[in-house]
Amino acid sequence: MNMKNLSNLLLFWVVLLLVPSFPVRSLSPSLNDDVLGLIVFKADIQDPSQKLSSWNEDDDTPCNWFGVKCNPRSSRVTELNLDGFTLSGRIGRGLLQLKFLRKLSLARNNLSGTIIPNLAKLESLRIIDLSENSLSGFIPDDFFKQCGSLRSISLANNRFSGKIPGSLGSCATLADINLSWNQLSGSLPAGIWGLNGLRSLDLSGNLLEGEIPKGIEALNNLRSINLSKNRFTGQVPDGIGSCLLLRSIDLSLNLLSGSVPSTIQKLSLCSYLNLSMNSFVGEVPEWIGEMKNLETLDFSMNKFSGQVPESIGSLKLLKVLNFSANGLNGSLPASMENNVNLLALDFSQNLMNGDLPGWIFKSGLNEVSLSENKLGVNLSNPISASPRTPLQKIQVLDLSHNSFSGELTYDIGVLSSLQFLNLSRNSLIGPVPGTVGELKALDVLDLSHNQLNGSIPMEIGGAFSLKDLRLNANFLGGKIPTSIENCTLLSTLIISQNNLSGPIPAEIGKLNNLENVDLSYNNLAGTLPKQLANLPHLLSFNISHNNLQGELPAGAFFNTISPTAVSGNPSLCGSAVNKSCPAVLPKPIVLNPNSSSDSISEELPTTVGHKRIILSISAVIAIGAAAVIVVGVIAITVLNLRVRSSTSRSAAALTFSAGDDFSHSPTTDANSGKLVMFSGEPDFSTGAHALFTKDCELGRGGFGAVYRTVLQDGRSVAIKKLTVSSLVKSQEEFEREVKKLGKIQHSNLVALEGYYWTPSLQLLIYEFVSGGSLYKHLHEGSVGNYLSWNDR
Repeated sequence: MNMKNLSNLLLFWVVLLLVPSFPVRSLSPSLNDDVLGLIVFKADIQDPSQKLSSWNEDDDTPCNWFGVKCNPRSSRVTELNLDGFTLSGRIGRGLLQLKFLRKLSLARNNLSGTIIPNLAKLESLRIIDLSENSLSGFIPDDFFKQCGSLRSISLANNRFSGKIPGSLGSCATLADINLSWNQLSGSLPAGIWGLNGLRSLDLSGNLLEGEIPKGIEALNNLRSINLSKNRFTGQVPDGIGSCLLLRSIDLSLNLLSGSVPSTIQKLSLCSYLNLSMNSFVGEVPEWIGEMKNLETLDFSMNKFSGQVPESIGSLKLLKVLNFSANGLNGSLPASMENNVNLLALDFSQNLMNGDLPGWIFKSGLNEVSLSENKLGVNLSNPISASPRTPLQKIQVLDLSHNSFSGELTYDIGVLSSLQFLNLSRNSLIGPVPGTVGELKALDVLDLSHNQLNGSIPMEIGGAFSLKDLRLNANFLGGKIPTSIENCTLLSTLIISQNNLSGPIPAEIGKLNNLENVDLSYNNLAGTLPKQLANLPHLLSFNISHNNLQGELPAGAFFNTISPTAVSGNPSLCGSAVNKSCPAVLPKPIVLNPNSSSDSISEELPTTVGHKRIILSISAVIAIGAAAVIVVGVIAITVLNLRVRSSTSRSAAALTFSAGDDFSHSPTTDANSGKLVMFSGEPDFSTGAHALFTKDCELGRGGFGAVYRTVLQDGRSVAIKKLTVSSLVKSQEEFEREVKKLGKIQHSNLVALEGYYWTPSLQLLIYEFVSGGSLYKHLHEGSVGNYLSWNDR
């Protein structure tokens, strides 16, 4: 703080000390109390958005400051409105200087600390709104004494604790009290019922307990009361029916019991009645139909029993009706067809039975939930018989856990606004209609635990808003449609316990929002698409009990996948199934000579199925080896014939060329191959016809046989005759790749000296390394010269 601010602050405290003796203006006529008070207030807070940058202590008046309003005649501050300014810090005592302040609103900031004890004593102050901050501590017991002209106070959405001060009942001018969503405890002070001018009381979201005190009938002006989300017990006082101006009553989420007071029927102006999540008992009263202005009626999660009264149909303005989670029985009354304004209907988790009334699909409802009852009818009938316009308004339809039967009609596509469809756990049969693809707004589709058959329709991709798809526990067959890739928002895909076959489509790997996937207990086959490893948000992926094979995708999720999620797939391999995957090329089996026969037998598979697999692989290797030998014999014979014919025509059967990037590049003719040596003279001391004799053979590998010969300069080289010529597409491609290899120089790599090319024969010429092959050192060494296991 600069020196000027410090001097003003010191001056302010001097003024406070002298106020009881004589007026401030007698000290200094030029000093403005409002400027000083607001500057001191600003000094206690942080303003990261610089909303208060216009507040300057050098100004004669604050009337032009942002958030400040003044009386145009007296130029004194009457309103301070700083809602949503992202302010933090504490509310300082500087506000007590604003003697003519009528409205103080600091809502939706991050102010902390306690409330100023004498704030309500400002004589002109009528409105205090400190809601949605981080204020804490107790509300002082005498806060509401001498409250002046205070009419409205809101301390909602803070962290105040302790009891509601008893002085609240002495502030007779109060009309609106909102102390909701704090941590206030204790009982409700009975003095509140003495506030005859009270119009609105909201104490919801606290820890208040005990019974609701009697005497509420004195509140003749009360319009709204909200005591929800507390711990009130006992019965609702009968006197509530005398508050004839009540329009909204919310006593939900308490521990209230007994029956609903019959005096409530006198509240003819009431439009909102919520008694949900208590322990009310008895039948839903017949007199409920007398409350003609009801728009919302919520008796959910209580212990009501019996049937729904016919009088419910008299509530012509009713928009929301929720009787869920009770013990109601019987069928929905036919009189409810008169509830023409009804938008949301919830009778779930009851004991309702009978047929599904047709008026449900004709009334223009937006939300229908009748789940977990005993309703049963052919579901297609009421949908097919209903006009299209009301059907197009339904957004939520939950008929799960009932006894509905029949097929899903193709008319379901008419429900164009549908966002949530749950028909699970019924007895539906037949195919999934392709018209589900017309439900463009559908977020959730749950048809699980039915008896549906056929295949998943390819049109499912048309429902591109899908986030949750559940078709598990049915009799669906066929393949998973590739059109699923269009459902890019899909996060949950559960199609387990069906008869699905074919591979898992790679398109699933494009669904980047997937979190939970269950494909278990099907007949899926083939390998897992590598694209699955790219799913960034995957939490669970169950493919157990299928016929999948090959290696699990490599990725962050699949590296730690649970073994139970992949079990029941005998041909899958990887660490999750504790089974190594076979290499691309066959490798010799090397047994530890120091191991016992028992340990060997433990490592080898013993089941009949494994024996069959081993025998099949051995048979394939034997056949393949025989074929390679036959082809080799034929190739050597043909080559020998060519060598003999070429030596008779010319002594230079092989034309030597060093290629584009090397020296020695004589021309080639059309009747010869192309021999390129990367260094040295391109000639052999051994005749060309002797290159591939048995005497010169060093060994054989997966890519061909290796022979030894000597160059003209006396150096020995190893020549590999390739047996994979079918993989070579062209001479240009062959030479390009071989020249790359020729440039590689490393102490642990055998150097490539050159190559030979014809369309039918390709040779690689390597540096000759004496000492024998690895195979000989492993298996054919002299006694005592085997490589130890540590060396290996």
